[in-house]
Amino acid sequence: MKLDILAIAAHPDDAELSCSGTLAAHADKGYKVGVVDLTQGEMGTRGTPKLRLEEAAASSKILKLSARENLGFKDVFFKDDEEHHLELVKIIRKYRPEIILANAVTDRHPDHGKGASLVTNACFVSGLIKVETELVGVKQEAWRPKFVYHYIQNNYIEPDFVFDISEYWDVKLESIKAFKSQFYDPSNQEPESFISSKEFFDFTEARAKEFGHRINVKYGEGFTVERMVGVDDLFQLI
Repeated sequence: MKLDILAIAAHPDDAELSCSGTLAAHADKGYKVGVVDLTQGEMGTRGTPKLRLEEAAASSKILKLSARENLGFKDVFFKDDEEHHLELVKIIRKYRPEIILANAVTDRHPDHGKGASLVTNACFVSGLIKVETELVGVKQEAWRPKFVYHYIQNNYIEPDFVFDISEYWDVKLESIKAFKSQFYDPSNQEPESFISSKEFFDFTEARAKEFGHRINVKYGEGFTVERMVGVDDLFQLI
């Protein structure tokens, strides 16, 4: 299946927290949208890999994703190296996305910046015709996405552009809440984590309002770019 947009995330729920409104909006417009999670988040304070896979599947239905996979890289310990490049190249060549959305270039969790770098490098390698890969015994053709954009996560980064998600805020919130093991739930008896407090939900909404305010809408999601973005119609800018 060819995708129009592929979000690649270090952990299940990274995409939901950072770019799910953008994904939902494009899925509603008829674009083929997918998510690939690099790890199962097994080093997280709460939940289990099995449970987080189930939560990711529930979120995928809410966002109307065309595809979702988990590569099973080691949480915290995966590397930005040749072995991981090639595994990710197989996925990029499988889905042949026009646009890739990747982790923040730097963030509180080191997996986020590492994931961002891994995606950037894998996208370049994926376009090299002399790098040969196979998937289920079939040789793959080289493919490089037209654009790689990085969503913004916990740490504030000045966005290069903001996408209006005002109509999709409720969908975004529902997709986040699909990860019941991770976020605020007074009945959950597992240890508290950085993201399990009610205040974290307040922060998530405040960030979306902050980015929305920058473009004079209610809610927004911010992105940074790897190279200059060009336009051919000034009336498309808001």
